[in-house]
Amino acid sequence: MPVACLTLLCALSISSAAASPQPWQSLTPSQQEALAPLSQQWNGLPEAQQHNLLNVAKHYPGLTAEEKQRFLSRLGAWSKLTPEQRQAARDKYRAFSLVPEDKREQVKQMIKEDQAQ
Repeated sequence: MPVACLTLLCALSISSAAASPQPWQSLTPSQQEALAPLSQQWNGLPEAQQHNLLNVAKHYPGLTAEEKQRFLSRLGAWSKLTPEQRQAARDKYRAFSLVPEDKREQVKQMIKEDQAQ
Protein backbone atom coordinates (compact mmCIF):
# COMPACT_ATOMS: atom_id res chain seq x y z
CA MET A 1 0.00 0.00 0.00
CA PRO A 2 1.59 3.32 -1.00
CA VAL A 3 2.60 5.71 1.74
CA ALA A 4 0.15 8.41 0.68
CA CYS A 5 -2.74 5.96 0.92
CA LEU A 6 -1.63 4.70 4.34
CA THR A 7 -1.17 8.26 5.56
CA LEU A 8 -4.62 9.19 4.31
CA LEU A 9 -6.30 6.18 5.90
CA CYS A 10 -4.48 6.78 9.16
CA ALA A 11 -5.42 10.44 9.23
CA LEU A 12 -9.03 9.68 8.48
CA SER A 13 -9.26 7.00 11.14
CA ILE A 14 -7.60 8.80 14.03
CA SER A 15 -9.74 11.19 15.99
CA SER A 16 -8.12 14.12 17.69
CA ALA A 17 -9.18 17.27 19.39
CA ALA A 18 -9.46 20.02 16.80
CA ALA A 19 -9.96 23.69 17.52
CA SER A 20 -13.07 24.53 15.52
CA PRO A 21 -14.49 23.64 12.13
CA GLN A 22 -13.13 25.66 9.25
CA PRO A 23 -15.42 26.66 6.41
CA TRP A 24 -14.19 25.66 2.93
CA GLN A 25 -13.79 29.33 1.98
CA SER A 26 -11.27 29.87 4.79
CA LEU A 27 -8.84 27.22 3.47
CA THR A 28 -5.75 28.32 1.59
CA PRO A 29 -5.62 27.69 -2.17
CA SER A 30 -3.11 24.89 -1.53
CA GLN A 31 -5.41 23.25 1.01
CA GLN A 32 -8.37 23.59 -1.35
CA GLU A 33 -6.38 22.00 -4.17
CA ALA A 34 -5.35 19.07 -1.97
CA LEU A 35 -8.83 18.55 -0.56
CA ALA A 36 -10.82 19.36 -3.71
CA PRO A 37 -12.58 15.96 -3.82
CA LEU A 38 -14.16 16.85 -0.48
CA SER A 39 -15.17 20.41 -1.37
CA GLN A 40 -18.92 19.65 -1.41
CA GLN A 41 -18.79 17.76 1.89
CA TRP A 42 -16.20 19.85 3.71
CA ASN A 43 -18.47 22.14 5.72
CA GLY A 44 -20.42 19.14 7.04
CA LEU A 45 -17.39 17.14 8.20
CA PRO A 46 -16.74 16.75 11.92
CA GLU A 47 -14.08 19.04 13.37
CA ALA A 48 -11.68 16.19 14.12
CA GLN A 49 -11.88 14.89 10.56
CA GLN A 50 -11.29 18.37 9.14
CA HIS A 51 -8.27 18.73 11.41
CA ASN A 52 -6.83 15.38 10.32
CA LEU A 53 -7.39 16.14 6.65
CA LEU A 54 -5.71 19.53 7.00
CA ASN A 55 -2.69 17.76 8.49
CA VAL A 56 -2.59 15.44 5.47
CA ALA A 57 -2.96 18.42 3.12
CA LYS A 58 0.25 19.94 4.56
CA HIS A 59 2.23 17.26 2.70
CA TYR A 60 0.45 17.76 -0.62
CA PRO A 61 2.67 20.56 -2.00
CA GLY A 62 5.75 18.34 -1.59
CA LEU A 63 4.31 15.47 -3.65
CA THR A 64 5.31 14.81 -7.24
CA ALA A 65 2.72 15.34 -9.96
CA GLU A 66 2.09 11.58 -10.09
CA GLU A 67 1.72 11.36 -6.30
CA LYS A 68 -0.68 14.32 -6.32
CA GLN A 69 -2.84 12.66 -8.95
CA ARG A 70 -2.88 9.38 -7.00
CA PHE A 71 -3.67 11.26 -3.77
CA LEU A 72 -6.59 13.13 -5.34
CA SER A 73 -7.90 9.98 -6.97
CA ARG A 74 -7.85 8.05 -3.71
CA LEU A 75 -9.33 10.92 -1.72
CA GLY A 76 -12.10 11.16 -4.31
CA ALA A 77 -12.79 7.44 -4.01
CA TRP A 78 -12.74 7.71 -0.21
CA SER A 79 -15.22 10.59 -0.27
CA LYS A 80 -17.71 8.40 -2.15
CA LEU A 81 -17.62 5.52 0.33
CA THR A 82 -20.45 4.95 2.75
CA PRO A 83 -19.65 5.15 6.47
CA GLU A 84 -19.76 1.35 6.61
CA GLN A 85 -17.32 1.03 3.71
CA ARG A 86 -14.99 3.56 5.34
CA GLN A 87 -15.06 1.57 8.57
CA ALA A 88 -14.26 -1.62 6.66
CA ALA A 89 -11.30 0.15 5.02
CA ARG A 90 -10.07 1.35 8.42
CA ASP A 91 -10.38 -2.18 9.79
CA LYS A 92 -8.40 -3.57 6.86
CA TYR A 93 -5.73 -0.90 7.37
CA ARG A 94 -5.42 -1.79 11.05
CA ALA A 95 -5.22 -5.50 10.23
CA PHE A 96 -2.57 -4.86 7.57
CA SER A 97 -0.51 -2.80 10.02
CA LEU A 98 -0.30 -5.91 12.23
CA VAL A 99 1.23 -8.00 9.43
CA PRO A 100 4.98 -8.39 9.97
CA GLU A 101 7.02 -6.22 7.61
CA ASP A 102 8.60 -9.21 5.88
CA LYS A 103 5.17 -10.67 5.03
CA ARG A 104 3.49 -7.52 3.68
CA GLU A 105 4.46 -8.02 0.04
CA GLN A 106 3.05 -11.53 0.21
CA VAL A 107 -0.23 -10.21 1.65
CA LYS A 108 -0.42 -7.47 -1.01
CA GLN A 109 0.01 -10.05 -3.74
CA MET A 110 -2.70 -12.25 -2.23
CA ILE A 111 -5.07 -9.27 -2.10
CA LYS A 112 -4.36 -8.36 -5.74
CA GLU A 113 -5.02 -11.94 -6.83
CA ASP A 114 -8.24 -12.05 -4.81
CA GLN A 115 -9.45 -8.75 -6.31
CA ALA A 116 -8.67 -9.97 -9.85
CA GLN A 117 -11.15 -12.83 -9.48
